[in-house]
Amino acid sequence: MADVIPEPRSVAFHGDGFFEPDADTALVAQAGAERTARWLRDTLGAACGLPLPTRPDARDNAVRLSLDPAVTEELGAEGYRLAVTPAGVHLAGGGPAGLFWGAQTLRQLLGPDAFRRAPLPGRTWRLPLGRVQDAPRFRWRGLMLDVSRHFMPKEGVLRYLDLMAAHKLNVFHFHLTDDQGWRIRIERHPRLTEVGSWRARTKFGHRASPLWEEKPHGGHYTQDDIREIVAYAAERHITVVPEIDVPGHSQAAITAYPELGNTDVVDTASLTVWDSWGISPNVLAPTDNTLRFYEEVFEEVLELFPSEFIHVGGDECLKDQWRASPAAQARIKELGLADEDELQAWFVGHFAAWLSARGRRVIGWDEILEGGIAEGAAVASWRGFGGGIAAARAGHDVVMCPEQHVYLDHRQADGADEPVPIGYVRTLEDVYRFEPVPPGLDASLTHRVLGTQANLWTEVMENPARVDYQAFPRLAAFAEVAWSALPGPADRDFAAFERRMAAHYRRLDALGVGYRPPAGPLPWQRRPGVPGRPIDGPPPSR
Repeated sequence: MADVIPEPRSVAFHGDGFFEPDADTALVAQAGAERTARWLRDTLGAACGLPLPTRPDARDNAVRLSLDPAVTEELGAEGYRLAVTPAGVHLAGGGPAGLFWGAQTLRQLLGPDAFRRAPLPGRTWRLPLGRVQDAPRFRWRGLMLDVSRHFMPKEGVLRYLDLMAAHKLNVFHFHLTDDQGWRIRIERHPRLTEVGSWRARTKFGHRASPLWEEKPHGGHYTQDDIREIVAYAAERHITVVPEIDVPGHSQAAITAYPELGNTDVVDTASLTVWDSWGISPNVLAPTDNTLRFYEEVFEEVLELFPSEFIHVGGDECLKDQWRASPAAQARIKELGLADEDELQAWFVGHFAAWLSARGRRVIGWDEILEGGIAEGAAVASWRGFGGGIAAARAGHDVVMCPEQHVYLDHRQADGADEPVPIGYVRTLEDVYRFEPVPPGLDASLTHRVLGTQANLWTEVMENPARVDYQAFPRLAAFAEVAWSALPGPADRDFAAFERRMAAHYRRLDALGVGYRPPAGPLPWQRRPGVPGRPIDGPPPSR
């Protein structure tokens, strides 16, 4: 009966007894519980066919929601206690978020059909009598979704926010700009989406593939779309962290506004939005004009996203154009910098200071450590554990997302049937055994690890079904790593996790998730003849 994922801290059920909610079961929400009450009525009410009427004086046959300072003190704002008795359910949260996470556990205990959108006939709903006490290990439990390489329409993004909520993930890293597409409308600079949001064709498979999809690909979110996504996430206690890439991964922006590029060494007016994968050599010019342009972009981004952190990319910035550019070299000399690495650090540092002056914090990929890092910046450590260790030792907060462990675009098995196999083999068990706190990090610095994040780069994910296949079931294992107080990787009980996954697959079925089955891809999930890059050494760059 305790097939809950992620695994709670404490579960105690009492024999074979049940509470059976029915059409008369009331929903009693105390102050501060309104959002969770609304979600329960909308989601569980629809799936179970239960009206859950409001009766403030109900004592029996009721689901009672409350905030409890004692839970806050013991378990924190995201902690909760769930008690199921013959008289009903009492869910107490340390804060509104804890209450919501407890409601997710309640949904799982009702069974897989509670994850449907309408009730099935003849169902009797039962909750096992007992108690659950729970709280997360990390404050940052993230999923990065790349919508630049392959655009995901708004409805797909909202669906992934629901899937995140079902797994108690709370940070949605929204990768909105890259060489292959600019996805957010900026009113002051409309060509970013008018020109930069679509490409004429797309490489099919790894960048060495000879195959092309010879049709335009594109799409973008209006500012009202973004506001809707942010509000939808907030209702589910998920923070949306936007990423606007600087100074690399910027070919789409330069295509839209050629003056942003290194015009003294490249004919930027002839560039197009990139149709292949890898690292583009076309990077932003280190000019005052570029700084002002991106300040205006970030002004609109800040109005749309209330998150503490703003991601500025900062990774994989090839410096060949800067080395060849007299203007860039003059800038290095003018600023008294040693080299192009310090020029990149100056570029990122400018926006770190600019955002800090407006009450926000920069986070960037671990390349922002090179050439010096701005005070107060956080680091997303993707090239292994080294960047996270170096950042923590330098007094910076860290989000651990090493590609060797939690890049979910990497293949899940080494069989010939894996669709477009990329990078390392990372099985469900591999992800389950990932430990976010870097080995070798001094215990006095572990507080610098804000948490962890799984990344979905979509070069070879041409539609939402492929995203599902790469994300699941591994995202369920990752969610447990991010939430649960697990033992060391070698001591984790993967067999027990697999047993709980047997029930969780049925939940994913009810949600319509096209996950990779344990036995391997289904016929329609394969991509015969589309080359990937199945390698044993370091994987390709993102």
